[in-house]
Order: sequence, then structure tokens, then C-alpha cells
Amino acid sequence: MADITDIKTILYTEKTLGLQESGVVVIQTSPKMTKNRLKEILKEYFGINPVKVNSLRIDGKVKRFRGKVGVRNDFKKFYVKLPEGASLENVGA
Repeated sequence: MADITDIKTILYTEKTLGLQESGVVVIQTSPKMTKNRLKEILKEYFGINPVKVNSLRIDGKVKRFRGKVGVRNDFKKFYVKLPEGASLENVGA
């Protein structure tokens, strides 16, 4: 079962900052996180009930360094549509 420690980070890139203007936050989590569990975590810890949640699973890339093969970690990205006026920046401040 996924918990709050499975949320790795909130992504801040050019694309995600543009999405944040329209109320969408991009959250990177472990691959075992589900949409329903993420909704429960946002409700329980942040007091926010998301309007919509979309998920995207990303497999880790295979990389080579000095002839050795390595694999980056798998993760999930969630695009979370927040209610009007809600944000994750000022939560817990």
C-alpha cells in the first residue's frame, strides 16, 4: 500500500509552471502509487480534494557509463487538477 513517503517531489519545469497557472500540479511518485491512494493522501495530509487526476508511468532508461550498464529508476507522474483557489505551495506554512 502506498503512503505519503512514496511521493518523491512536485515537479517545477517550464511545462509544469505553465500548467500550474491553470491549476494543475505535477507530482512525481513511486511506481506503486495509484490514483485513488494519491487522492486519499492529498485529502488526508493537505486537506485538498482534487478535481481530476491523470497518471503517466515512466520506465527507467538504460544508461552506460564506462562500459557498465545501469538503469534509472521507474516512476509515475500524476497531473492533479486542483479546485479553484487551492495550491500546494502554501500548505503547511
